[in-house]
Amino acid sequence: MRKKNFIEYLKKDENLEGFKYLIVSGLAFSLMSVCVKAIGERIPISELVFARATISIIITRYMIFKHNVNPWGHQRKLLLLRGILGTGALFCIFKSLTILPIATATIIQYTYPTFTVICAYIILKEYIFKRIILSILIGWIGIILVTQPEFNLDTNNLKTIFSLSIAILGALMTSLAYICVRKLSSKEHPLVIIYYFPLVSIPLSLPFIIKDFVLPIGIDWLWILGIGIFTQVGQIFITEGLRLIPAGQATSLNYSQVIFASLWGTLIFNENITNSIYLGGLCVLISTIISMSASKSLQA
Repeated sequence: MRKKNFIEYLKKDENLEGFKYLIVSGLAFSLMSVCVKAIGERIPISELVFARATISIIITRYMIFKHNVNPWGHQRKLLLLRGILGTGALFCIFKSLTILPIATATIIQYTYPTFTVICAYIILKEYIFKRIILSILIGWIGIILVTQPEFNLDTNNLKTIFSLSIAILGALMTSLAYICVRKLSSKEHPLVIIYYFPLVSIPLSLPFIIKDFVLPIGIDWLWILGIGIFTQVGQIFITEGLRLIPAGQATSLNYSQVIFASLWGTLIFNENITNSIYLGGLCVLISTIISMSASKSLQA
């Protein structure tokens, strides 16, 4: 009996640690969003992607060297595809953060788990539960609620539709990148999968930088450095948190980023968070939990 109580105590302790890691991760990613929002109108998105990738590749390469891992992996075509999809998603996410309120862009980005389930069914032939249909319906109701203020406030609906399409495309490409990660994780070292992301991002962003380069000045360098550092901190802490907490619980805790993003949007950028946005965010959260619970049931 004592042994069982001790094990339960350890599990509770691990859950608490995992909770802390995921909260810090959400805070770090939300601060990354603040940096992108603050500088995105002055510096082209391609430069921000390049800077983020450069910082990431330096840190990841050091970790690969430290752990004596072969950086090139075995499934190189799939690794390259993961890098391309991840880079495309990053372009879309950064762009959406510059043209939409932080809370709106972040909530739409969190529709990716539902897209992942759908794509896994189409691409990997994974079984899809009937309740996923309910998940999709609730998720899209959430998107409609979140985006409603944008249509009400902006008379140029074509511009609004374009902005929202960029955000949704970012979520879709994120889900496809995760599908690749799922396929790769059985054979590739996690550091190799992470390494290919910036390895592909750097050459893909270079042509855009050459065409439309803007030299950062003054505080711009701090914003750019913040993008790279906060992203890396977020990735490290979310990885550790996912190790300690089941995926279903972790997904719910990841929504702390939405809370932080809403807070920064109000305090720093004077963005108005309406009841419609709160309700839409709740719908997207419910949709994500249903999607993750379906995946967990399948694995069980």
